[in-house]
Amino acid sequence: MEKRRLGRTDLHIAPLVFGANVFGWTADEKTSFDLLDRFAGAGFDTIDTADVYSRWAPGNSGGESETIIGKWMKARGNRDKVVVVTKVGSDLGEGRKGLSAAYVEEAVDASLKRLQTDVIDLYLSHWPDASVPYEETLGAYQRLIAKGKIRHAGASNLDAAQFREALDVAKAKSLPRYEVLQPGYNLYDRAEFEGPLRDLAIAEEIGVITYFSLAKGFLSGKYRSEADLGRSARGEGVKQYLNERGWRIVAALEAVAARHEAKPAEIALAWLIARPGVTAPIASATSLPQVDSLIRSASIALSAADIEELDKASA
Repeated sequence: MEKRRLGRTDLHIAPLVFGANVFGWTADEKTSFDLLDRFAGAGFDTIDTADVYSRWAPGNSGGESETIIGKWMKARGNRDKVVVVTKVGSDLGEGRKGLSAAYVEEAVDASLKRLQTDVIDLYLSHWPDASVPYEETLGAYQRLIAKGKIRHAGASNLDAAQFREALDVAKAKSLPRYEVLQPGYNLYDRAEFEGPLRDLAIAEEIGVITYFSLAKGFLSGKYRSEADLGRSARGEGVKQYLNERGWRIVAALEAVAARHEAKPAEIALAWLIARPGVTAPIASATSLPQVDSLIRSASIALSAADIEELDKASA
């Protein structure tokens, strides 16, 4: 499988990233192990998680996903073959949130312990924190890199102006810059990334891994009406897509999928993999057939006509 360099970092990753937000939520530990075994067995190597995953599930307090990944890597003895991406800054309760240097340097140790590893390959600022200057957060990342606790830093959910400012501060203060951006981006939700943010990422050689790559599952085609929203734990978040434009996009996905003997979700991911500026989309799975579908998506080569049809439908 052809690996892609993640921005200017020394990380080279497969063109699809496993989204581990489901671990400890809709996938228990045994299921998570099975999913990761299948994913890694097909040559994929990157797992995206966060310290807050999956705090929202009843009985959880956060850290469940990292804990499962740590147990899996230890059981399989494969830490050197896995690229681990995790995040800091989301609210874990009891004042544990944000991007202050003190908190970042405390939170990383908790993540390392759960992951049962000495180093995190890519550590992301999960959300902007207007109360903390970029210089302070990037200074914390500089110390963590120097100590060997993280290899690279990145950021999720920044707009073009915020990312530009962070890059400028890093350059002016000789601090490590955000090497990777994680925006929400898919065939329906195009505005956040396309335009100034993508232009900046390309110009600055920023690695880009996209989340909500299947629009919370809508682009799989399984949601046909509000009656279908109860079909999954994430169904309620799909309601916003149930409109004329959404149906137009799904129809185009189904038409292209038929030509490739593929599923709509596979085409939606293949479209992202082919997008300018995108290194790899993130996608989750809770069953082995879903993982097999993710794996297939990475080998689908869309034609110019396919891409034009999808672009037109989602315009």
